[in-house]
Amino acid sequence: VHAETIHLLTENFPPLNMSADGKNFARGSNVTGITTDIVRLMFKRAGVDYRVTLRFPWKRVYETAIQKKNYGVFSTSRTAEREALFQWVGPLAEEYWVLLTKADSPITINSLSDAKPWKVGGYKDDALTEFLTNRGISVIEAHSDQLNVRKMKINKIDIWATGSLSGPYLAKQEGLSGLKQVFSFNKNDLYLALNKDTNPEIVKKLNEALNKMRQDGSIEKIYRQYR
Repeated sequence: VHAETIHLLTENFPPLNMSADGKNFARGSNVTGITTDIVRLMFKRAGVDYRVTLRFPWKRVYETAIQKKNYGVFSTSRTAEREALFQWVGPLAEEYWVLLTKADSPITINSLSDAKPWKVGGYKDDALTEFLTNRGISVIEAHSDQLNVRKMKINKIDIWATGSLSGPYLAKQEGLSGLKQVFSFNKNDLYLALNKDTNPEIVKKLNEALNKMRQDGSIEKIYRQYR
């Protein structure tokens, strides 16, 4: 077992990583979710000691992982801009970016620019929001993705830009059913991003453990518990 402890940070991003009570701070076994379970099993199999903390806001969590040795953050999109900032373990999960509308909405989207005239809701400082903004779509930013569900309910937004796993899960939690996916783009692999100065040997062990889990069906088994 490696003497070093890896400090893992995450945020509320159901059903991937979330706190058991829905609050914005949790530690240890109070942090749950699909990728959290995958990460726990992966560390156990790799024989690497870790601690997991869920906190808010995402920006602070993300910046801590960039600055501090033996810190890591999940579930993170591995984008070209971020590639050199971390060492990567994964993918832990994959999701697509999607545009959702209410079931009775007349909106049709054939390319992203079709979203421009509509009120599009997104999550502040998220890679998806950045992506849309860079393409000239003005996004109404919310401090949490749950808030976008509430805005959708009262027609404050026409389109919700979110993840294919997280969006429908959050909508269900907030009692909003029958959302319609009008567009899907950018398959997005989600990773554990570890600080650059973390021992590369640890990174290698974690990736090897994860690959075995993928092969032996452990990952699929975890997914099934959340469906």
